[in-house]
Amino acid sequence: MGESTIVENVVEQAAEQLGNILEKNATNGTEGEKFKATPEGLLLAYSSLVLMALLPIIIGSFKSVRHQKKQQESGEEIETMSTREAMLFPLIASCTLFGIYVVFQIFSKEHINLLLAFYFFLLGVIALTRMINSFSSRFWPTSLFGNRLFDLKFALTTSQNQADKKSDDILVCDSKFNTESIVCFLIALAIGVWYFMKKHWIANNIFGLAFAVNGIEFLQLNKIVNGCILLGGLFFYDIFWVFGTNVMVTVAKSFDAPIKLIFPQDLIEHGIYAEKYALLGLGDIVIPGIFIALLLRYDMSLNRNRKTYFYSCFIAYILALFCTIFVMHVFKHAQPALLYIVPLCLVVPLTVALIQGDLKSMFTYRDHEDTEPKPSKSDSSNNTSTNSSSNDAAEITSENYVRIGNSPKSKKDKKKN
Repeated sequence: MGESTIVENVVEQAAEQLGNILEKNATNGTEGEKFKATPEGLLLAYSSLVLMALLPIIIGSFKSVRHQKKQQESGEEIETMSTREAMLFPLIASCTLFGIYVVFQIFSKEHINLLLAFYFFLLGVIALTRMINSFSSRFWPTSLFGNRLFDLKFALTTSQNQADKKSDDILVCDSKFNTESIVCFLIALAIGVWYFMKKHWIANNIFGLAFAVNGIEFLQLNKIVNGCILLGGLFFYDIFWVFGTNVMVTVAKSFDAPIKLIFPQDLIEHGIYAEKYALLGLGDIVIPGIFIALLLRYDMSLNRNRKTYFYSCFIAYILALFCTIFVMHVFKHAQPALLYIVPLCLVVPLTVALIQGDLKSMFTYRDHEDTEPKPSKSDSSNNTSTNSSSNDAAEITSENYVRIGNSPKSKKDKKKN
């Protein structure tokens, strides 16, 4: 009897311990599911995301105006997205997104994110250095620290003769910078190390904002038609990959890189170490942002001392963000932000242009003329001497001349000459 009692006690204790372990594991497994943000936490998170989305659009749009003016003054070739590139962009983005999804299914997420962390560390430091440097000149105390200029050159030479060294040099790198740039780089480097080591959400957002500002400044559309094509294609892209599959949501959650802005919903409860995030992808900021920046440049070209189309599209973007957040909160499901952003950002400025009578002017606006190769003199002489079977080619050449402002001479003028 004594032995049976001991066995029963051991079995009871083991069962009790097993029950406690299972209960603890069940609680830990559902902790994320049971989390429910407070109304204050949700309001703080969503309002912060909206504010962070608006800042790079405002800053990047005005920086794009200054950047294009500098390019025009220096004679530098201006690179813009062509109509063909705007059509292919959603397809390329889809292939890239699905490729990333497949990689995450095959390889370890930890190793992939470690590689991505190093890659975005380098890109983030460069982007942040440039963004800080563009603002620091207003506050840099030149009288106190000075601002010395440096010229760093790396050259490859194949000759050992000192006299012929300069002629044989192949310039690999020629970088000019000043003391201010060095300080900006060190600040960006410190933030980059913080992000690489801790992956803190504040460091993530600093890099994300730098990427967004630089993207809106440098990724330029040349005409409204290209913007409509790009936004229209990404409208269907976003809907398909969010509602049609789980690819977009899976990649967004697995991709531990500053390609999204995040803000904790439990910041009030846990402070800066909170971990329950609301997020907004950078694509939902940069893509509408480059279109809004194009409308700002169009407003500038009208010389009306007002920015009608910039502000109308900007307000439409704000309304679209709030609409996205409202639907996401009601249905408790991730929403494709471009589903709401694209219609409002296209319909509102185009409606305003129709009312103002600027619709034709808007669609004929160009930031600059498209670069077309000019025909050589030998080609033009060959075109004039061809028979009737090649008259169509000659007419096309003449139209190109007219479009770029050089009117070809007629046959009568040639005879007079």
